[in-house]
Amino acid sequence: MVSLGRTGLDVFPICLGGNVFGWTADEATSRAVLDAYTEAGGDFVDTANSYLVEHGRSETIIGRWMADRGNRDRIVVATKVGGGRGAVRNLRAETIKQEAHASLERLRTDRIDVYYAHFDDEQTPLEESLRAFDDLVRAGTVRHLGASNYTPERLTAALELQREHGLAEFTVLQPHYNLVERDFERTLLPVADAWDLAVLPYFALAKGFLTGKYRPDGDAVESQRAEGARAYLDQRGVALLTALDEIATAHDTTVAAVALAWLLARPRIAAPIASARTTEQLEQILPAATLTLSPAEVDRLTAA
Repeated sequence: MVSLGRTGLDVFPICLGGNVFGWTADEATSRAVLDAYTEAGGDFVDTANSYLVEHGRSETIIGRWMADRGNRDRIVVATKVGGGRGAVRNLRAETIKQEAHASLERLRTDRIDVYYAHFDDEQTPLEESLRAFDDLVRAGTVRHLGASNYTPERLTAALELQREHGLAEFTVLQPHYNLVERDFERTLLPVADAWDLAVLPYFALAKGFLTGKYRPDGDAVESQRAEGARAYLDQRGVALLTALDEIATAHDTTVAAVALAWLLARPRIAAPIASARTTEQLEQILPAATLTLSPAEVDRLTAA
């Protein structure tokens, strides 16, 4: 287990992404993945009100599963507001309040452990949004707050307002970060350091590229994200795959586990978020929870 920063929560070091539930994984398959994840010791699930084909579908599947398993008290649930399409893609106070309660209903629970602002909303005053989040924390509806897809400047402004007005603060940050997408290191990492934020990267496996299933001369992969993943197959990507292959062989583990272990070795990272649309894919991910790379291996991957 790892500490989720200032939240005081201890969680499994791999957070299971729920973005595929109800999209590329039907409900029966999603429940099988959730069962296998918890059987392996997992207890941290990430979703959103906007996931994915149908508004709230992922939350609904997770909520039914928790109710049937009777395991809500053993699961740390993170969800989000402010993403997706249409009228609810904003962070107005009324939207935050209404969507939080809609998420609670779909999740069949009385509290959200980590509640994210999914995307910044520059059309709504920051203070309005932050006070609405604070109201949820004070009511006990939400335990901890997080931010995702903010610029460093806007995130800093939000944190300063929260501190200045004594509002519940963002303590968790969910950025786009992995071995091939490294902008976080020069943009948001300094903010996370300054404000002591726990970091949980999304797209931790680069849309599947870092599982090793995409190769220059490999067979076509049937996936909704195949086009985006294959875009990484340039000279740099091929060199990275070579390093991942060799390190995975040395540890008798999977390429995906090595890629996630690299993230776990980076500053501020608490638990990378990785999704699996089958139990077989989950098996590729789980070894990362107990895999420790040597400093030389971390440096090699960082350089590659």
